[in-house]
Amino acid sequence: MPTRRHVLLGGAGAAVTTQGVGGCQRGGGIGIRTEEGSLTSTHMPGASPAWRIVTPTDAPARGLVIALHGFGTDAPGMMDGLALADHVARTRLAVAAVSGGNSYWHRRRAGLDPGAMVVDDFVPLARTKARIAATAPIAFLGFSMGGYGALLLASQLGAAAVFGVVAESAALWTEPGLSAAGAFDDREDFLAHDVFARTEVLSRIPIRLDCGSADPFLAANRAFAGKLPMPCSRSTPAGTPPASGTTMPGGRWTGSPTTHHPPDARVVAAGPGTPSRQGAGTEQSRGFRPGRVDGAPDRSRGISRWR
Repeated sequence: MPTRRHVLLGGAGAAVTTQGVGGCQRGGGIGIRTEEGSLTSTHMPGASPAWRIVTPTDAPARGLVIALHGFGTDAPGMMDGLALADHVARTRLAVAAVSGGNSYWHRRRAGLDPGAMVVDDFVPLARTKARIAATAPIAFLGFSMGGYGALLLASQLGAAAVFGVVAESAALWTEPGLSAAGAFDDREDFLAHDVFARTEVLSRIPIRLDCGSADPFLAANRAFAGKLPMPCSRSTPAGTPPASGTTMPGGRWTGSPTTHHPPDARVVAAGPGTPSRQGAGTEQSRGFRPGRVDGAPDRSRGISRWR
């Protein structure tokens, strides 16, 4: 059984958890270290966003993945709900999550800017904790609202700074009038942060999109995927990183990744500097497979590639 010990760090009351996973075959004997704390950011006045960072202890981290949570949850909920720490030992990628509230990861009229908080404050902190060079590219993994945020922040940073994006059930809308109440301040806010208008930049970044077949965001995700180059497509220019996606039976992603086989996300598991070979989603992937689809049976054959 894994052993856990908690140590109190100096300053800010940050807690450190070291977990040995030598008895877990999936971890391959690699230990993981979990650090938790809170962040002070001028981009989030009046708030102290909680963060959690998980890194491998027995080998240097191969890269850094920033995980963005969905509406109504937070960084610990994202990490625990999708069991992201399990993948750190398996992939030797550091995973870091921070709580951004419900402002859809961009600047809002009320004065909050969780997206800038991530880029300006949290990413440098996570790089330091994971011992990742300041110039090394990072990846984004997001669920629902966080899936939208992952695409948005990746489009802002560009291909030189981002080695991959995995968007799970991304909260996307094709028109301003279709967006959820509170997701944007107004029509102008929607248009200023519309990821559909940023596909030229995003087409240069390996992207993975996954969605349940009964998910209300499925149509918009398919429309977005249609604007990006797909693997094995004759229209994909040579050298362009392909986008890929899957649909699975059921609704929104919830629950434990140990009971189902959702997305093949080798796009991030390959790490920075490794050519992407993502495909239609297989059980053999070394990539992140967070969550499951509500009501979906345990069968990867139900996965179909978007076109």
